[in-house]
Amino acid sequence: MPALSLVIPCYDEAKNLPDLIARCRGVIRQADIEIILVDNGSRDETPRILAEALKSEKNLRSVRVEKNIGYGHGILTGLRAAKCSYLAWTHADLQTDPADILAGLKVLSMHPNGKIFIKGRRFGRSLSDAFFTFGMSCYETSIFRTPFWDINGQPTIFPRKLFESWENPPDDFALDLYAYWSAQQQGYLIRRFPVHFGQRRYGTQSRWNLGWNSRLKMIKRVAGYSWQLRQKLVK
Repeated sequence: MPALSLVIPCYDEAKNLPDLIARCRGVIRQADIEIILVDNGSRDETPRILAEALKSEKNLRSVRVEKNIGYGHGILTGLRAAKCSYLAWTHADLQTDPADILAGLKVLSMHPNGKIFIKGRRFGRSLSDAFFTFGMSCYETSIFRTPFWDINGQPTIFPRKLFESWENPPDDFALDLYAYWSAQQQGYLIRRFPVHFGQRRYGTQSRWNLGWNSRLKMIKRVAGYSWQLRQKLVK
């Protein structure tokens, strides 16, 4: 059985899928990994492409979410289907490469006790995106009084036992914050490694990144959720 399960949620990513699948095959040839592509309620040709491309794959498979109810829900569906003792997720839009998981595995190999939480740290982003991330990182650090940097950096890697400890994780983009927070609270060693963040080739940006109105909605949602988590600490 592979040592790590990598979950990649795909929502209307039909044009990206041939390249994504090719890159996933390359990763599997280099490491003991299973990759789960989650069709997160796609409305395009994603289901057909996955069904045809993955017929004879050994460690590359897909699961289907019939209705998209959130980014986090797609990831959680994939994590529940995973078989390995270490779990991970990353994005399908190829702004980060699935092969980044190989660098994450090298970090993981240096910590055999297993109580470690690993995230990529993005570089190569636009100034506005970097400024937004810096502002959110400062906010979360001030709320929880412990460092939170580039919360949505990918990939995210952690032991299955951390996932099994989660209680009511969020179904939306706040999942990245929740995972990071839960690792902090349980005393996991936090490690980061640099990951190049490129341009999206096909499709549209995430709904939260379609302009400052969308970002303001995301800020409101994450800020509110942060206070919910903060209240758990003071009870």
